[in-house]
Amino acid sequence: MVEGTVSGELEARLDVRHGQSFLLDIELSIPPGRTVALLGPNGAGKSTAVAALAGLIPVDSGCVRLGEDVLDDPQTGVFVPPEERGMGVVFQDYLLFPHMSVVDNVAFGLRNHGLGREEARWRARGWIDRLGLDRVAEQKPGSLSGGQAQRVALARALVTEPRMLLLDEPLSALDVTTRAKLRRELAEHLTAFAGPRLMITHDPAEAFLLSDEIHIIEDGRITQVGSAEAIRLRPRTSYAADLAGSNLFVGYASDGTVDAGGHLLQTADPDFSGEVLVSIRPSAISLHRSRPEGSPRNSWEATIGAVERLGERARVAVGQPLPLTAEVTTAAADELDLAPGHRIWVSIKATEIGVELAPGPG
Repeated sequence: MVEGTVSGELEARLDVRHGQSFLLDIELSIPPGRTVALLGPNGAGKSTAVAALAGLIPVDSGCVRLGEDVLDDPQTGVFVPPEERGMGVVFQDYLLFPHMSVVDNVAFGLRNHGLGREEARWRARGWIDRLGLDRVAEQKPGSLSGGQAQRVALARALVTEPRMLLLDEPLSALDVTTRAKLRRELAEHLTAFAGPRLMITHDPAEAFLLSDEIHIIEDGRITQVGSAEAIRLRPRTSYAADLAGSNLFVGYASDGTVDAGGHLLQTADPDFSGEVLVSIRPSAISLHRSRPEGSPRNSWEATIGAVERLGERARVAVGQPLPLTAEVTTAAADELDLAPGHRIWVSIKATEIGVELAPGPG
């Protein structure tokens, strides 16, 4: 581990180039105890940011500082190798050693720091037990489920008591069901970790649920910083607008009904109970000039806040009782006379409302 303070703020100015081609030019500042999500599409520069922070590649200019320690500064010739940076890293494909048992995989970082085999294995078992891996401790990674492999990678990152946690698409290799379950577990471990935490993701649901602040990255640059709510209300780019229109919010489920800030939604998932993440696709929201026929269970009247035309589609933001973004054709927008301040009826089929458990106390 890098000598210096036990924990401290990450301050990074990353300028990375490949020949004459531009790859990355971003700034990050993450205080201890805070989780930042670096959210962007494939090819935006997220993996390059991981490599630069972890010390797998040097920055061409800029500086990486963790607490009082400079980890990379080409101007002064400082470059701290990965194993001495004090960063716990969980890579997208986990990078577990296939010939080693689970306990030896977790103990690897400790052995690499000079700890004896028995002491390293003893400390590794502490995290193995904590993450519910005791039954597979002596198994090889090839026999593990995706969820178990993810826990092993997390245990390996945490066992060295790192000063910062860096997670590169930590749940992307999992199936949808496992991902939803482990999202809750990961939220608990992130909350318990005292240092700065950076999560790389292309999934807005993960960024919404697991981070305190979102940094949107596009084409190697940060285009917007803020909370999920701030980005939803004031997107600055078309990519951010797409995220803003994804209609993600937290509610409380019981017997097929979700209470979303006092507004009740009927869903097709009666088995969910407790705090949930609700997702509604903008195109799944129907708009009507009058109360829809048949009185669908999820229908209400609201005021239009904004209308944004994007080619042949139009995004329509509606306000209380449940602020949402709908998407219709421009022809439909003209026919419905959609404009800010106008009243409109909103309807959503129960089957179009996605529900999954949100992170919370176990």
